[in-house]
Amino acid sequence: METTTFLSQTASYGGRRVLVTGHTGFKGSWMCAWLKHVGAEVTGLSLAPEEGRPSLYESASVEDGMTSVIGDIRDAKAVTDCMNACQPEIVFHMAAQALVRRAYHDPEGTYATNVVGTVNVLEAARACPSVKAIVVVTSDKTYYNAEWAWGYRETDRLGGRDPYSSSKACTELVAETYREAMFTPDHPVVMATARSGNVIGGGDWAEDRLVPDVIRAMMAGEPVVIRNPHAVRPWQHVLEPIRGYLNLGSRLLDEGEAFAQAWNFGPGEGDQVDVRRLAESLFKEWGPTETTIEIVPSPLRESTFLRLDISKAALGLQWRPALDFDDTMRMTVGWYRSYSDDPASAASKLEEQLIEYLARSPRTM
Repeated sequence: METTTFLSQTASYGGRRVLVTGHTGFKGSWMCAWLKHVGAEVTGLSLAPEEGRPSLYESASVEDGMTSVIGDIRDAKAVTDCMNACQPEIVFHMAAQALVRRAYHDPEGTYATNVVGTVNVLEAARACPSVKAIVVVTSDKTYYNAEWAWGYRETDRLGGRDPYSSSKACTELVAETYREAMFTPDHPVVMATARSGNVIGGGDWAEDRLVPDVIRAMMAGEPVVIRNPHAVRPWQHVLEPIRGYLNLGSRLLDEGEAFAQAWNFGPGEGDQVDVRRLAESLFKEWGPTETTIEIVPSPLRESTFLRLDISKAALGLQWRPALDFDDTMRMTVGWYRSYSDDPASAASKLEEQLIEYLARSPRTM
């Protein structure tokens, strides 16, 4: 029996016109790299990378071989102009204000980006006759967190106890409304939402995220501050949910309404670990380091237990995580170690890890 690899699973994007919002971000950069690798005609719409902070998009030259449009999804005209110019067949809406603590400081901007921005993207897609399918990427934090120990399923209650989580639950509600009421028979766009776990991997330099914080501390030989060492999160390598998005998008294009639902993409049960274990695993994989952990509790509300149930994706999409926790640590630290030794290696290391991942075959659970 011929082995199916992740490369063969996504080869159907070759020659397709694809729009990725948020393409200059960490996850968007990996997404565009994958799409370019399989021959898609990729256009990105996003803010420019943040000044004063390293950027995977810039250091890995992700812009090469694609069309990059710098714009704000809160600007309806900018979104419409981009959509009309590139005439995509499928839209992956990934642009968002994605930082929990920043949302506390700027709730208005967070809701404007995550809710109004999503409306702008869906309105532009509704008016663009080329669009056949949309994948709206949200978050594991879209669920109302009851702090229970088992994983949330797609049918569980949505909601949020903090501005970021609430904004992502609102994004889901907007998507559901457009799916049920706004895409009409004369333009039958099919749309799904994708809820992924805490994504990690090489090239994330965001503020107030655990892996970038640990990496910066190790590079500087300084302590790393951790707010809640016992918080459990569904950590997963960035390429895992991206494979889920691409798989889902392909099913929407080829098979339609049956896949126009919400889907969870997360790690296996044994790989959902607490913050301290993740930090210590990064230390171990990095090698000798002077970095220590300092625990400074935060006054801001953050969830303690957050797990995802991925059985629906396993059954309905035949999607399963391919990397275990140790693989994820190896690949993540491997990228940062390479960058630390030679920043010019960012693009080659991204390509090397993408090719390694694409050569894998689905793993049984």
